[in-house]
Amino acid sequence: MNSSHDVIIIGGGPAGAATATILAEKGHRVLILEREKFPRYHIGESLIPFTFGPLERLGMIPRMRGSHFVKKYSVNFVQPDGRRSQPFYFYTRYDRETVAQTWQVMRSEFDLMLLDNARDKGAEVREETTVTSLVRNDSGHVIGVEAQYRDGSRETLLARLVVDATGKEAFASTRLGWRVGDPYLNKVAVWTYYKGSKRAEGIDEGGTTIAFIPHKGWFWHIPMHDDLVSVGVVAEGKYLSRDGVRDPKAMFEREIEENQWIKDHLSAGRSTGEYWITSEYSKHSKFGACQGLLLVGDAYAFLDPVFSSGVMLALKSGVLAGDAINEALAADDVSPERFAEYGRQMRIGVENMRKLVYAFYDPNFSFKDVVMKHPEAGAELTDCLSGDVNKDYSALWGRISEFVKLPDELPYGLPLAA
Repeated sequence: MNSSHDVIIIGGGPAGAATATILAEKGHRVLILEREKFPRYHIGESLIPFTFGPLERLGMIPRMRGSHFVKKYSVNFVQPDGRRSQPFYFYTRYDRETVAQTWQVMRSEFDLMLLDNARDKGAEVREETTVTSLVRNDSGHVIGVEAQYRDGSRETLLARLVVDATGKEAFASTRLGWRVGDPYLNKVAVWTYYKGSKRAEGIDEGGTTIAFIPHKGWFWHIPMHDDLVSVGVVAEGKYLSRDGVRDPKAMFEREIEENQWIKDHLSAGRSTGEYWITSEYSKHSKFGACQGLLLVGDAYAFLDPVFSSGVMLALKSGVLAGDAINEALAADDVSPERFAEYGRQMRIGVENMRKLVYAFYDPNFSFKDVVMKHPEAGAELTDCLSGDVNKDYSALWGRISEFVKLPDELPYGLPLAA
């Protein structure tokens, strides 16, 4: 048995790489076990402004500024008939050289950059390695994992703490029976990539567009480098599969007709040929930790892609977890109670964003109506939508509640005493 590591991290995506980077910088022995060989495909290309903080903490900003990723300064919204809002520029509120300028990334390249950064800081990475089970001692505490390598060989690996960063697969919480769905956010997403699609020029080239379709559905349109555009549609499954349609390409092409801006912009390009579909992605874990185990990133909670908060929350989770684990290792105490503040901070952030997602999907709600009645709400809405999710937004929720019923807080993320 190999017990030469302080922390084993299952998964090398943004949350896992961020956690490993923080811990390796502190001198801890960190091992990342990643099932795939990077670079590998992943959806989720658009970064929001407050991703800057975690990226800066990880030392990634010079790499990002030296990359060929398209710079993103704005977001705009388009009605089904093609009427387009004025772009909302982040620099009207934030510093243009830092928070207000973010990126549209190719996740295969971006995630590899994060993983290489963790390696550079001292983390060990084993790719094409599948974790098959958690290892427990006689008291039921997690003390390591069983790993299977590409050649079929197996090894038992022990550590003081195991971190689940397996994304929406949620390796540990699924097996432990902790994983539950959101009671209302049961959407379906269908997406592809276009070459040669129309795009704006200059500072607007990298702007994200949210284009609405009937029944509170929407398209994303995300310009990336190499003349690629990520474009997808999100709506209720029963709407997208109406009349018995099951083929993702057929669903996607039918919805193009439901928004004139999308139809016009895609008319100049061509699909790269592959279509993806996913559903029921809004899930969370009832617990955030047990003895010897901690959840980070999407394995902890994943919302809805409408506000592009996923990568920011994953990186934020990894940085917060890294700091909490560092303190726990120093105290020689990795009990779940050590991670109560980490769990509380992540719950606050996820719940704040979740309230905005719920409001967005209410057919009788408009953020414009809130700002028209309460102009002071505009700045708070901007901050939360930009990823500044751990502020006190109680006044904002009070104003929004005049227009729509907000959801009760979900009881998730609490440490599990063991």
